[in-house]
Amino acid sequence: MPKLGMEPIRKTALVKATILEIGRAGSLDVTVGQIAKRAGMSTALAHHYFGGKEQIFLAAMRHILSLYGAEVRGALAAAKTPEARLEAILLASFSATNFRREVVSAWLNFYVLAQTVPGARRLLHIYQRRLHANLTHALRPMLGARAAPVARALGALIDGVYLREALSERPSDGRASVAMIQAYLAAELNREKTTELKGAAL
Repeated sequence: MPKLGMEPIRKTALVKATILEIGRAGSLDVTVGQIAKRAGMSTALAHHYFGGKEQIFLAAMRHILSLYGAEVRGALAAAKTPEARLEAILLASFSATNFRREVVSAWLNFYVLAQTVPGARRLLHIYQRRLHANLTHALRPMLGARAAPVARALGALIDGVYLREALSERPSDGRASVAMIQAYLAAELNREKTTELKGAAL
């Protein structure tokens, strides 16, 4: 029987082991036994806490999203301007914590799972809505009505960089990823200024 007080510790160990095993395999083709072994406990105990692999993986994604959300909130709290808010979101998205190989692999498989598993789909929609809302809020003072479509494009770019990273054999480079997305954003802001100047000249 599980020892009293050990459940949260063991659940956390299983969640972390799940992320590492998915990163090792590059897919969801891992067993509860492999996860339990990495976590240093029995397969039966892992089933006791989560019920099955799908539930363990959803718990792992909730853990990843929780860490990401906390990092974004902390960064946004210190940002004083719209530009700083945008940079905070991008830096959090590609930080050493969130842009690790095993976490990127988990995200890739999370998108696959969301196509067929309602629980994963709900989690994904929550993440996408929050990201879009944060980006739109930061962009609105600079882009006005164009804030929402540009926010969608930025969200798609972030997802695309994660997908490319999952398929890359090179070491993760969060700074380069941030710089690439910032270049796109600079082009959009320059386009906005050009449009305003043309409008003023008419």
